[in-house]
Amino acid sequence: MRVAVVSDIHGNRHAFEAVLDAVEAIAADELWCLGDLVGYGADPDACVALTRRYATVCLAGNHDLAVRGDIPLDEFSRGAALAARWTQETISADALVYLRTLEPLKLDEAVGLYHASPRDPVWEYVLSPLQAELCFDVLQHRVACIGHSHIALAYTRGAGMPATGEKQPDGAVLDVAEGEWLLNPGSVGQPRDGDPRAAWMLLDTDAWTAAYHRTEYDVAGAAAAIRAARLPDSLAERLPHGQ
Repeated sequence: MRVAVVSDIHGNRHAFEAVLDAVEAIAADELWCLGDLVGYGADPDACVALTRRYATVCLAGNHDLAVRGDIPLDEFSRGAALAARWTQETISADALVYLRTLEPLKLDEAVGLYHASPRDPVWEYVLSPLQAELCFDVLQHRVACIGHSHIALAYTRGAGMPATGEKQPDGAVLDVAEGEWLLNPGSVGQPRDGDPRAAWMLLDTDAWTAAYHRTEYDVAGAAAAIRAARLPDSLAERLPHGQ
């Protein structure tokens, strides 16, 4: 099965629509979302609606949990807290009902699915081989998909070997048929790896390959929507820089 894996959409309708067009063009069998449908962007309702329409699997991210009231906003940075408060005040009742059905992990697919990590599905940023090693020690699947860090990454561990890993550029294709793997598709709505293009991944669970993709989108339009909503200007300023 060929699955398009996305994460960290963050209310960025412009980016999500562009990724959905790219996914349709390659005829993926399913779409899996690793969470954070809402958060920093100005179009939470649209992003929830698109997820409901196209995603076979969807997790809850920490921003989704905050908007639905499960995490105190004082656990977030100022900009993230302001965006979450704005989303709470503007999101439709129907979209909020959907967010409340989601969980931060799913373990009954061919791979493990976590918003953040196998050790902490809500909060842990897996950004080093040491963290990946600790996650592999508790991993219930050979391969898992994780989000949360907004960086396209892959970590692996072979039998008797330490974990290794690195960022994955556009066009990278990994053979994940052997060993343990943690695969992060990067962020659709707010990449933080220096590349402003929306990030996603195509996982083939028959051939066991993972292909990393970047998709151009209307960054200026997404930034203008953030400013029109009077969200923190920093959330608009970072988009063109992929930070």
